[in-house]
Amino acid sequence: MILLKKWFTVFTLVNIILLLPFTTISQSNKGLKTIVIDAGHGGTDIGARGEITNEATITLAIALKLRDRLKQVLPDTKVIMTRVTEDLPGNLTDHNDANRLRAAIANESKGDLFISIHVNSAERKYNTIKVGEREETYYVKKGRKKKVAKTRIVPVYKKVRIPNTITGTETYVWASNKNDLKKKYISNTAEDMYGESDSNTAKLFADPEAMIKASLRTKKFFDRSLLLAELVQEEFAKQGRRDLGVKQRNHTGIWVLQATAMPSILVETGFICTPEEEEYLDSEKGQNEVSYAIMRAILSYKESIGKN
Repeated sequence: MILLKKWFTVFTLVNIILLLPFTTISQSNKGLKTIVIDAGHGGTDIGARGEITNEATITLAIALKLRDRLKQVLPDTKVIMTRVTEDLPGNLTDHNDANRLRAAIANESKGDLFISIHVNSAERKYNTIKVGEREETYYVKKGRKKKVAKTRIVPVYKKVRIPNTITGTETYVWASNKNDLKKKYISNTAEDMYGESDSNTAKLFADPEAMIKASLRTKKFFDRSLLLAELVQEEFAKQGRRDLGVKQRNHTGIWVLQATAMPSILVETGFICTPEEEEYLDSEKGQNEVSYAIMRAILSYKESIGKN
């Protein structure tokens, strides 16, 4: 009897492995019911600073424009925003709490996509230059107690910031070494991609079937995240923007990407530390172009997954 149960378990697992990919294909053409747009930072967490604005302000402007565009081209798709004001999501004051809320908003809405909008920056560099001279008084000892004042001319230096010249866009997907964490959040979603109720998966996560299903979804979500990220970068390149590629940040993960149970990307729309790029990102023209590029990528993504 024990041997029969073991044989049945093995047989079941083999069938799951063989049949789930086909189930995935047949059930995947659901389109995009819900898209979650996340404007990075907010409130006291303004993110990267420029000379005229900051990351939180720019990301909100781009996110709102993207929302409006998506409502026009995908009227049957629900668009959820993690924030619509300058404040952090939920009017929170702690950015870590706000990030947890961002993920919770996405997961509770059962989003099909999570897109986080950010602005890049690079380390500020400075140069020391001579700006003039000044007279300096100093004292020399003369005899056992007496000091004599003397003067000399010394140079005056000033630390001057070197303008950044780095430009370009890059899009992040969650790091592959964070797959187990992503799988954990995927396993806790109320409905899986096969249309099956999965509310007890967290309790059953030690069960081989639940683990296999979560692993398959994690891989599929990663592939789809990579697809969307590549499409976003292609659209930026079409606009003449410098394409820095699709990346993973393995040394320290991007938490909202691995904590959202859906395909997820983070778009670095440009470098606020570079004057020309900051001016572009702060302009109506730049924000329209950035939001248009992401919207076009989403439409291409929707068409691509619809063919699978």
